[in-house]
Amino acid sequence: MKRVVVVTSSPRRGGNTETLTRRFAEGAEAAGNEVKLVAVRDLGLKFCTGCLFCQSHDRCVPDDGMNALYPEIQQADVLVFATPVYYYSVCGQLKTFLDRLNPLFPRENRFREIYLLAAGAEDEDGLERGALSDIQGWADCFEGVRIAGVLCAKGVQDRGDVAKTGYPERAYALGRDV
Repeated sequence: MKRVVVVTSSPRRGGNTETLTRRFAEGAEAAGNEVKLVAVRDLGLKFCTGCLFCQSHDRCVPDDGMNALYPEIQQADVLVFATPVYYYSVCGQLKTFLDRLNPLFPRENRFREIYLLAAGAEDEDGLERGALSDIQGWADCFEGVRIAGVLCAKGVQDRGDVAKTGYPERAYALGRDV
């Protein structure tokens, strides 16, 4: 059994990104893993101030939902980041979330596998390149961490579009194989 933390950064409740997130989590749970779902929009997330207080203390200065999450993320075997693709990159909510994971940098972390779930309106190859680069850049800051899987749902713009495709089942399979 693995501990899996699944982070959805979509500001749109019940949208395409959340559909992928939910199906991934269901697959991971069906395989016997312990899954924690986190919706960034529910954290009251504040920006990193760059003060580096977190590098020598057990918490971050901004008082929002992040401090309670750090131990769970630290102890996860697998991290999953789900994002809508905006302008060929992760959404701002996920970028802010990643920045706020700075307290993990000097710590001993259990996670070694990262998954990216992305959904975007464009229907072209490479839609996920910018988002993947953002996640890879974050992962490269942690020794031994690798991108274990990527699923990008292309051509899904309106709420519910992804449900009319095979992407939710692919997300379920990816989660099941964690």
